[in-house]
Amino acid sequence: MAGGWTRDGAVLDQINDTVVDGVLTARARIPNGPGRDACLECGDIIPEARRRAMPGAVTCVSCQSGRDARIVAVGINRRGSKDSQLR
Repeated sequence: MAGGWTRDGAVLDQINDTVVDGVLTARARIPNGPGRDACLECGDIIPEARRRAMPGAVTCVSCQSGRDARIVAVGINRRGSKDSQLR
């Protein structure tokens, strides 16, 4: 596919890089290391089933849900905007 000023295949490279960045970001959020018996935020006991399912868990399910809701995705717009390309 022709991309104007870019070489052939550059768009596919951008897509692949975006996917790789997403996978690395998700892997970085997976807890590792020793877990805890009690939640780091509220102090409630972390159930055994959660500790087996998520080794390294430091929060209970409800506190982790709150943490996950606060995650802000920050990334690079590799494609740029059309306005910047037209200038």
